[in-house]
Amino acid sequence: MAGRLAKPTGRYAGRSAEERQAERRQRFLDAGLQLFGDSPGYRATTVTALSEAAGLSTRQFYEEFRTLEDVLAALHLQVNDWAEAASLAALAAADGLPIAERAAATFRAYAANVTGDPRRIRITFVEIIGVSARLEEQRLARRSRWVDLICAEAAAAAERGEAAPRDYRIAAAAFIGSVNGLLHDWRAGWVDATLDQVVDELVQVLLGIVRPADTL
Repeated sequence: MAGRLAKPTGRYAGRSAEERQAERRQRFLDAGLQLFGDSPGYRATTVTALSEAAGLSTRQFYEEFRTLEDVLAALHLQVNDWAEAASLAALAAADGLPIAERAAATFRAYAANVTGDPRRIRITFVEIIGVSARLEEQRLARRSRWVDLICAEAAAAAERGEAAPRDYRIAAAAFIGSVNGLLHDWRAGWVDATLDQVVDELVQVLLGIVRPADTL
């Protein structure tokens, strides 16, 4: 498409054009979560199939998105936003607890959110990989946000005397790589373990990174 079609204006059935647009967009995203995150997957989905799953027309699709990649990009950000919100809520709830308990609670909240719906795992750890340079840049940018979160928490713990004062960026990046790799392999059926076992193992890796200063 050379450009998006003109969007409708005015109110209809008591809803503004912006509200109707937001509803349509969400219906396309919900359909994308189902088709990309389950079957047939992103690479085997067409605009026609996505539109039919959303109960909308291809014309309406091009009013909201240029390509299916735009839908995948939006879903990847949405899934990460959900997981980030869950993690930050857990971190706030664990305020005042020792660093080991805070770290474990925060990661378990992240894992519960992203794995609670298998489609979210597939979007984040499978479908996003190798699509385009644009999505790879987006994926790495979101990874960097997780690294920053771990580093900030470790630095705060170091100020409280709960962790060694050092640069945690490499260790945090290694942990995020472990999360991405292990959850990808588990989702693909290459890891013979339950999800609880996988999460427990990753928690131990995280605690090894932010262990108290007196254990070094």
